Amino acid sequence: MQPLLLKPVFKERIWGGSTLREEFGYEIPSDQTGECWAISAHPNGPSIIENGPYAGMALDELWSKHPELFGNSKEEVFPLLTKILDANMDLSVQVHPEDAYANIHENGELGKTECWYILDCKKDADMIFGHNAKTKEDLIQQISEGKWNELLRRVKIKPGDFFYVPSGTIHALCEGTLVLETQQSSDTTYRVYDYDRRDSEGNLRDLHLEKAIDVTTVPHHETGFSPVVEERENVTITMFTKSEFFSVYKWDIGGRSVFSFTDQYLLLSVIKGDGVLVHDGERYPLKKGTHLIIPVGLGEFEIDGNCELIVSHT
Repeated sequence: MQPLLLKPVFKERIWGGSTLREEFGYEIPSDQTGECWAISAHPNGPSIIENGPYAGMALDELWSKHPELFGNSKEEVFPLLTKILDANMDLSVQVHPEDAYANIHENGELGKTECWYILDCKKDADMIFGHNAKTKEDLIQQISEGKWNELLRRVKIKPGDFFYVPSGTIHALCEGTLVLETQQSSDTTYRVYDYDRRDSEGNLRDLHLEKAIDVTTVPHHETGFSPVVEERENVTITMFTKSEFFSVYKWDIGGRSVFSFTDQYLLLSVIKGDGVLVHDGERYPLKKGTHLIIPVGLGEFEIDGNCELIVSHT
């Protein structure tokens, strides 16, 4: 039994940049790389195990062949996906479906509720989060008339902010934002508006207005939250959210901290600093940009160093 270190998958995007290399030292495919799929068992980009007896195995294969590592979960697919997003340009205005709609319209895909931890952003940055339509008819009319400034809500952001983004929420990250995203394992996005941008071949990117209007929550629901902070020896644990889809925490570690989880697997991403994870006499270096899974049954382990991690589980 060992921690499972993961090799990320990278996705080039029209809005991507080079920050994933500059901030984390990743070998990215180009200077238009928008997404790091850090912990993924999605068929569109599964992570590869890098260490131990399962080295070289994709996470989706490990999930199906060794369910004991994940507590013999009854879920058919690995339910979570951790990403880092480099919004070098504005992302399209978009919305995601919930489970039932995605299951019917997207060949059994999960819905997509997600959340964002703002790693960095430019000064006075904002994002699109929600809309001002009161009814579906109002939503349809404002979209058809292109009244984007009236329809879309903008929210100021700063590093360290956290946002919970339920399915049905119209949203978009904007230029100059670096985000760690925890989401359901889904790759379904319905574009509402894309600033009339054209792809490398000069074509306008597809919009998905009928489906987007179908799934958008009207009126917009605010999703405020109250983080819960726990102080333990050499670690501050901040719980950002505990929902039906995932729980997400931030661990601020300043020294040697001991952890023990007996019946829950964890997804860990190092977002700042460095340290070492020690288990059963073995030492696993943790540096900024390291991603790993703590399997069920690993038992007690310690993290020593000065680092910050985003941690999630179902």
